[in-house]
Amino acid sequence: MVDYNSILRNEERAIYLLRDLYNRYGYKQIKTSKFEAYELYGRNKDFLTSDEVMTFTDSKGKLKALKPDVTLSIVKNTEDNPGEVQKFCYNDYVYRLSKKTGNFKEIMQTGVEAIGDIGSSDVCEIIVLAAKSLELVADDYALDISHMGILRGVSKALNLPEDAEESVLECIANKNTHGIANICKEYGVSEKLIKQVEALVQAHGPIDEVLSKLEKQDLNEVVSEAVEELKEIDEALKSIGVGGKIRFDFSVVNDMGYYNGVVFQGFVNGLASGILSGGRYDNLMAKMGKRSGGIGFGVYVDKIANMIEPEQDNNGEKQIVNIALPKGRLGEKIYDMFESAGYECPEIKEESRKLIFENLEKGVRYFWVKPSDVAIYVERGSADIGVAGKDIILESEPNVYELLNLKRGKCRMMVAGKKDWVDDTDKTLRVATKFPNIASQYYNSKSRDIDIVKLNGSIEIAPILGLTDVIVDIVETGNTLKANNLEAKEEIENISARLISNKASFKFKTKEIEAIKSSLNKVGEKID
Repeated sequence: MVDYNSILRNEERAIYLLRDLYNRYGYKQIKTSKFEAYELYGRNKDFLTSDEVMTFTDSKGKLKALKPDVTLSIVKNTEDNPGEVQKFCYNDYVYRLSKKTGNFKEIMQTGVEAIGDIGSSDVCEIIVLAAKSLELVADDYALDISHMGILRGVSKALNLPEDAEESVLECIANKNTHGIANICKEYGVSEKLIKQVEALVQAHGPIDEVLSKLEKQDLNEVVSEAVEELKEIDEALKSIGVGGKIRFDFSVVNDMGYYNGVVFQGFVNGLASGILSGGRYDNLMAKMGKRSGGIGFGVYVDKIANMIEPEQDNNGEKQIVNIALPKGRLGEKIYDMFESAGYECPEIKEESRKLIFENLEKGVRYFWVKPSDVAIYVERGSADIGVAGKDIILESEPNVYELLNLKRGKCRMMVAGKKDWVDDTDKTLRVATKFPNIASQYYNSKSRDIDIVKLNGSIEIAPILGLTDVIVDIVETGNTLKANNLEAKEEIENISARLISNKASFKFKTKEIEAIKSSLNKVGEKID
């Protein structure tokens, strides 16, 4: 007799186990079309993971799209019966654009949706199913819960312009408290309110512990209502014996226009990124003309194929923190900070061609990489944490936490041009830069039409030779600009080294990473 478990790949086995789990909870298998009218996705682009949708014209001349999301199709094709709860489960392919490669890829998803008169018991059942789904993939998992009411309350309290509000939400998602403070100070937000928001953002961990912190933050009624709902969910989860690996973390951020209640993300040890995401989306239901509520999640099954065995020491404790440092003078200064913080590794200063160094007693392993590659190593999980310049973070937009401004390697991202240059807004502005993404975003915010010329070095000569009108580049002292008869015209961003963390690593090495962050912060304060 054939042992199918022995021939099935991990991700294939997971699909059958998950389907069995959902069926046992009464979720009905549903299969949606591979194609939908593009209009469905065009109207709801903010709900999608990627703005880009793969489209084609059918034989009748109608614009169709390959399905980038299952939830939208299920909601569209479900009858509106708010007096009951309809339960669906699925495993299906979706088609999304990879930000890194620029190519579309086929992704296998499995998940559940509950649609109708959603109550606290339905919310808890979905959360329990999410936890059980992760447990089927790996014993060591983390399910982080947030609440859109907390974020809505924060937005209301800060009362910022829309662009600034979006930037703050992005900072919350990246655990970037220093970024939140800078934005808020720019718009005159009080120091007391900034501290309250920072406390909310940094509240993560066991449910009881976080709830006690939240109760002390009497921000406004919107936050208070969200806290009360979280208390109800906590009590319901306790009553059925679920806890431990379910935690609160308010860096879980989804679009406020579509999500209205709990949102959550799931991680398993051995994968560099989240494998599960979901939440309550009553706002989406309303936008699609439905009176019902909705909640659900999806599991990215295809990621399971890339699972690795987590590193362990002799006692079975996961404790080594892998740290990517940038080669060069800045990296040497940053290592000195780690050394002063109590995470020394003497052999790193010895003359050799080695690139990897470790001190198992201190629980750290360092490796030197090219500065522009640090964020890649961290995002993909080869490094748990690393140090990258803010310029690299802005340009490559890695999916990482930005934990600390180390205030080393300070410089500015500037627009510079010839001294007698005056912008002619009737013409397209020609811009030479090593940072096309930063330049594009900056000028898009000003609604300025530009032509970017990507150069890799000596960009100061571009305006001198008439190749471009201006440059966008890092300026440290300004001496190179002066030597070439150029001057700074506009400042885009202050740049310095930042401590970044892989999001999954932070879930499973929280104590170690937080300790390093705290020690580095103390070193930075002493030097300042």
